[in-house]
Amino acid sequence: MLKFLGIIPARYASTRFPAKPLAMLGGKTVIQRVYEQVAGILDDAYVATDDERIEAAVKAFGGKVVMTSVNHKSGTDRCYEAYTKIEGNFDVVVNIQGDEPFIQPSQLETVKACFDDTTTQIATLVKPFTPDNGFEALENINSPKVVLNKNMNALYFSRSIIPYQRNAEKQDWLKNHTYYKHIGLYAYRAEVLKEITSLPQSSLELAESLEQLRWLESGYTIKAGVTEVETIGIDTPQDLEKAEEFLKTC
Repeated sequence: MLKFLGIIPARYASTRFPAKPLAMLGGKTVIQRVYEQVAGILDDAYVATDDERIEAAVKAFGGKVVMTSVNHKSGTDRCYEAYTKIEGNFDVVVNIQGDEPFIQPSQLETVKACFDDTTTQIATLVKPFTPDNGFEALENINSPKVVLNKNMNALYFSRSIIPYQRNAEKQDWLKNHTYYKHIGLYAYRAEVLKEITSLPQSSLELAESLEQLRWLESGYTIKAGVTEVETIGIDTPQDLEKAEEFLKTC
């Protein structure tokens, strides 16, 4: 049986929403809600932060936390440092976004299941767009798209619409083809996580501003699990307001 370690990177500084992990959502901090969604589904879970205020908040609700460097450029790098500091022999490290308070156990189980395939190096989640989403949702550059091969491995991620349907009207694209939205949850075999943190930034990554393209360009495979669950990420104070409304319906 593989052992899965969940790590939730959480920074205090944020251009669009400073102190986001400590924002209150339904009487609890955002970071507590994320932690509670993850704890119990994986073999262990930690918040990884570079800020003492977040560390104190996590300890206050009884969560596990590890302090990491202030110099990390990505959540992946922060995950690896945290992994090296946490005791225990874990096979897979799961990187859970600290601004996803509605992540569901089913989504974590879907990612875990990707490692039933012994060749899986990295796993992530995708969600099909539906015609009800409308073309505007497909065009949204803040919602990266991914195309998959027959083995459910990612061929490419893009902020553009991929594939482009040359011989169809745009209003028919969602009817003609299943487009996949990328959900930013990653899991890595421990040895692969170590390797990818040493990779230099790649030209595709810089062009699209998508870190996962660095891994693809370097020859790693990313297996995708499919989820039908819609989550609400919190990037701005306006997103927090939407999350409050969503919480009332749960």
